[in-house]
Amino acid sequence: VQLQASGGGLVQPGGSLRLSCAASGFTLDRNAVGWFRQAPGKEREGVSCISFSEGSSYYADFVKGRFTISRDNAKNTVYLQMNSLRPEDTAVYYCATFSGGWGPCQQHEYDYWGQGTLVTVSS
Repeated sequence: VQLQASGGGLVQPGGSLRLSCAASGFTLDRNAVGWFRQAPGKEREGVSCISFSEGSSYYADFVKGRFTISRDNAKNTVYLQMNSLRPEDTAVYYCATFSGGWGPCQQHEYDYWGQGTLVTVSS
């Protein structure tokens, strides 16, 4: 079971990035997937989660209206489209999954984690 997060980088405030979370060694189509982030000196926090069927999703208040989570089960990949990025969005972003179709978007619920991708929002 391996998750590979990618798509991070340096972007100016107001810019956009799309993160990808690709699974290998198993299929994601029956699993909820979440995106979490950890800023320097802060605890890791939930950003957005999506159910296995895309029927349910969760967004933290600080990303509502700016970020969109989606999935392509045929490609075994989940995406996080991030628009209107702010300096406070700077963090390492992690994707994670667990053996369930949906549940609270809380990190203790998630068993399998990718390695993280760094997003830096700065002018």
